[in-house]
Amino acid sequence: MNKTILVTGLLFGIIAIILGAFGAHGLKKILGPEELHTFETGVKYQIYHALFLVALSSITVVGGDIKKIVFYLICVGVVFFSFSIYGLATNSLTSFDFRKIGFITPIGGLFLILGWGYLIYGILTKN
Repeated sequence: MNKTILVTGLLFGIIAIILGAFGAHGLKKILGPEELHTFETGVKYQIYHALFLVALSSITVVGGDIKKIVFYLICVGVVFFSFSIYGLATNSLTSFDFRKIGFITPIGGLFLILGWGYLIYGILTKN
């Protein structure tokens, strides 16, 4: 499981770097400052949680069951939160109205919070 967590964190990191560069260079000319700021927020949260997963893969304080749950919570959180933000920020460039599914952004944020919280719980309840 540690290898899966590590590789997923690294993939999230690579994707965040690519999207960050795309936002800074490719979208700068076609999006307004507010949309770019929103897009950057998605990138920041994705890279933070990519690093979180990399760190989680090497933590020995908690067992595999706790790590597995935290891993799934963070993955769902990143996909719901960051990827919905990417859609919302670039909404004017697509034919799909991402505002229709904008409700998943705070759900993604909740999953991220739950992931951090469950790791804290796992650490505090470890014998």
